[in-house]
Amino acid sequence: MFEKVRFELNESDLPRFWYNVNADNPSMPEPILNPVTKTPVTPDDLSVLFPMEIIQQEVSTERFIEIPEEVREIYKLWRPTPLIRARRLEKVLGTPAHIYFKYEGVSPSGSHKSNTAVPQAFYNKVAGTRALTTETGAGQWGSALSMACKFFDMDLEVYMVKVSYEQKPYRRYLMETFGATVFSSPTKLTQSGREILATNPNSPGSLGIAISEAVEVAATSNGAKKYSLGSVLHHVLMHQSVIGEEALKQMDMAGEYPDVVIGCVGGGSNFGGIAFPFLRENLRNGQHTRLLAVEPTATPSLTRGVYAFDYGDTARMVPIMKMYTLGHNFIPPAIHAGGLRYHGMAPTLCSLYNAGYIEAVAVHQVAVFEAAVLFAQTEGILPAPESSHAIRVAIDEALEAKETGEKKTILFNLSGHGHFDLAAYNSFLSGKLEVDDLPESEIKAIPSRLPEVTLPITA
Repeated sequence: MFEKVRFELNESDLPRFWYNVNADNPSMPEPILNPVTKTPVTPDDLSVLFPMEIIQQEVSTERFIEIPEEVREIYKLWRPTPLIRARRLEKVLGTPAHIYFKYEGVSPSGSHKSNTAVPQAFYNKVAGTRALTTETGAGQWGSALSMACKFFDMDLEVYMVKVSYEQKPYRRYLMETFGATVFSSPTKLTQSGREILATNPNSPGSLGIAISEAVEVAATSNGAKKYSLGSVLHHVLMHQSVIGEEALKQMDMAGEYPDVVIGCVGGGSNFGGIAFPFLRENLRNGQHTRLLAVEPTATPSLTRGVYAFDYGDTARMVPIMKMYTLGHNFIPPAIHAGGLRYHGMAPTLCSLYNAGYIEAVAVHQVAVFEAAVLFAQTEGILPAPESSHAIRVAIDEALEAKETGEKKTILFNLSGHGHFDLAAYNSFLSGKLEVDDLPESEIKAIPSRLPEVTLPITA
């Protein structure tokens, strides 16, 4: 008799609430600061960019936030997403470990990003917003928000990191199909973009630069446009908690509980989405699941960065946050995992990592693509380069269990498919990818990139 490999929930199982980890957070992050005054931001400061409902969610410590029915109805296009046991991968590895993955690539835009794009578009629409601006790295976030804006009849401008704009044209085509206008960042359309190009006409761009451009356009629009962010901020991670809430039910269906939960990290949204509900179980119900964040060695903010206050963008327009950072003007290598090329990390996640509730590891892109190809050949799903960082470490955990003979239950978040990343796979298969360690000189230069902030700061 064949063992079950897919664990599906019904529409009636779709979560009705997002989980707010800050209700249980034993190491609350520092308040975010106004980039000019360097004092805690006020709702008025943030209202230039965000609708009030989003601002309230950003600072809330209420444990559960109700998901609006209008959002749940759209979620039903792809949620609940499947939990799948990777039995063919287990067999090839010869491991006693059981490997499960939560597959977010079934969403219409192809990744987990739709989980926050839809509520952000909804809250903006209710507030009377007619147009949004945003940035995107690999294009997963831009694709998701483009879809969400079309659903709510809003215009969208996307500033796409130049290297990804060139590497991943099909993501751009998808955004344009949904009705968005996409620019290669840095552009000559904004002051921040022009300043970057004046210094380096061949700049490959960065998420920090693209954020600056999108924020500038929104902030100078006299209220005609608002800004939307796909990761880092607390409300974004909270919206993603639907992933972990579903996974808790599905692991119960499988009759197992994970020893380790793994997710890739760039800004922290998909990792927080799957890990934070399991962290709640650790904190409140006595579980002992390891929570393991995986980042690229090319942008190792958690594993080699400095825990300090830093700007969230290159042009120093958005709030200052205490986070693990490589410095706001850091220009990352042009690795293919474009969604993980951010200089910092979500403050909520950073506070938990600093306090020891979360682990982190960095991996090379060559090893990542080796794992991605093996996963595709065994499980039949072509994973996004970003998501493949989690696959790499899930495989490493399974091989460790093979050596020790330990029966280990592993859960990772497969946050998106790689159908628009075939150029990256071609680079790997043709031997053109290189090991991508960040030089120590870049790490030593981080303090010179940081703003001066006087402590203590009072909220």
